[in-house]
Amino acid sequence: MPSFIFVHCVSFTKCQCLPVRCLSQNKRHTQTTTKYVELIVAQRHVVSIPLLSIPQFYRALNIRVALVGLEVWSDVDKCPITQDPFTTLHEFLDWRKVKLLPQKPHDNAQLISGVYFQGTTIGMAPIMSMCTADQSGGIVMDHSDNPLGAAVTLAHELGHNFGMNHDTPERGCGCRVTVDRGGCIMTPSTGYPFPTVFSSCSKKDLTASFEKGVGMCLFNMPEVKVLYGGQKCGNGYVEEGEECDCGELEECMNPCCNATTCTLKGDAVCAHGQCCQDCQLKPAGTPCRDASNSCDLPEFCNGTSPHCPANVYLHDGHACHSVDGYCYNGICQTHEQQCITLWGQGAKPAPGICFEKVNSAGDPYGNCGKDAKGSFAKCEARDAKCGKIQCQGGANRPVIGTNAVSIETNIPLRDGGRILCRGTHVYLGDDMPDPGLVLTGTKCGDGMVRSELMINRSLFLFDTLQICNNKKNCHCEAHWAPPFCDRTGLGGSVDSGPIRFAGRSEKHQTDELFKRLSIELLAGKRKLCCYVSTTHTFSKILRRLPQCPPVHLSHPVLLSLPMSLSPNPGQLRPLVPPPHRAAAPHRAAAPHIHAVPRGASFRATPNHNSCRTVTVSAPSVFFTWKHFIL
Repeated sequence: MPSFIFVHCVSFTKCQCLPVRCLSQNKRHTQTTTKYVELIVAQRHVVSIPLLSIPQFYRALNIRVALVGLEVWSDVDKCPITQDPFTTLHEFLDWRKVKLLPQKPHDNAQLISGVYFQGTTIGMAPIMSMCTADQSGGIVMDHSDNPLGAAVTLAHELGHNFGMNHDTPERGCGCRVTVDRGGCIMTPSTGYPFPTVFSSCSKKDLTASFEKGVGMCLFNMPEVKVLYGGQKCGNGYVEEGEECDCGELEECMNPCCNATTCTLKGDAVCAHGQCCQDCQLKPAGTPCRDASNSCDLPEFCNGTSPHCPANVYLHDGHACHSVDGYCYNGICQTHEQQCITLWGQGAKPAPGICFEKVNSAGDPYGNCGKDAKGSFAKCEARDAKCGKIQCQGGANRPVIGTNAVSIETNIPLRDGGRILCRGTHVYLGDDMPDPGLVLTGTKCGDGMVRSELMINRSLFLFDTLQICNNKKNCHCEAHWAPPFCDRTGLGGSVDSGPIRFAGRSEKHQTDELFKRLSIELLAGKRKLCCYVSTTHTFSKILRRLPQCPPVHLSHPVLLSLPMSLSPNPGQLRPLVPPPHRAAAPHRAAAPHIHAVPRGASFRATPNHNSCRTVTVSAPSVFFTWKHFIL
């Protein structure tokens, strides 16, 4: 397989999808939630590596790395391994996606090889790729007589998957360990003694990645019978025969679990999980994980398990960030966000002519990636916004680092004026991407996103009434039942648990459901989310979904309300952001509200809901980590 990268835009095509109700969501900070990485390691011609030291590196970041599988390739390599690290990484990630992932689900895979790579590269991994099927992994060279060396390099490459950049001098990173004692894990080069801690920059990068939606698969505790290293009471994982496990005796602070026997205390029903409180299960419908960004969905306790359901998010193709972007792997990437990252506040994307003129050059400063010969490829007109990012405004020079080169291009106009286009070229190391390239998943046209050639990916694009998750299931508003949201129920989805107002009496919920049914009888078909005012008239009609709240029914509804429910074909609505409130830098659009005068009639919106699918080519992006072995 070639290791070249060629970027282009891909478009969406239609497919059928069922209608769902509008959904109300609030964003909740998820940084304090423990993340769990289900890791598989493949070893080829290496000595014993202290893999159990890797979880210790990440515990300080509130991340638990669970080694759920170990493959030892002693006779035959399951993918080609050569001295070319680019090709080796591509082959390993391709094998992982096609063979390993379907056989044993996991979050990340790393290859440790005894083959020496060309140059000074001892590790390589894609940046900010955790949880993706195509790129969540890396390769490591067993480069030292000390087995800890490969383990630290693996932790470094795993950090790149999380979105951590190198601790370069210009970043001014704080590291509590001096360089002569090893320094921090994300330093560009390493030697003995090996680093074992992360810097302040790494923690900041990690926080930023989580806020963007990286790591959507890390919220569920691994369900494994026995972890690598053997079953042990005190390792923090509930294994076969254990009721709980709060760690070693000296570190256990759990009042529900006996640390010595790994059994529940007294009348305790549970000891772990976000749906366990005071040793008892939380009621069904209790929020256990809110949306972390504009492309995420909330989860709720189901009343039978102490653990929050696995994290789900909006399916690829949902509009986000005021329709400037599309959700892609749970992340909303836009040109504007990238310009702000490169040039600071006040920066914005340049006009389309800048992208077309600069990226048609096919040189290091304007291109759409590299072709099979390793040469910079020119962008076709339709792919121009997939190449090097072009911005305007912001700071006088790029704010991303001292080694960033500013590339300014003046384009003459027919009226005699000129347009200034600002691009960048930044070298952050061979295992880091050029931040001057438009990021994968960025909207590059109506119904199109930036992708890379060679790997197919199916995307779905939904209209305003579509709230579908990454598992292609509908997410219903409270009081409507999954899977199709076409009958009354508890809301949510088959994946995320039921939405319900925990703590309310059954009578209260019955009364509220009765009122909701009254609206259903009144409206015939449930097409609108409405507020009922104290004068019993529909004073506001939410015509678009952003921030669409549940129906508020604190007053009775008059059945004499004049209204027309005849179908109104009309045209399909334009795309709008998904129904979330998104924290900065994602700004949800204000809801589009039509006021209805008292006594006025209105028409119910017809069902024109559909989703779209497309085959997208997207290969892995490859980067190297260069080191100087001391």
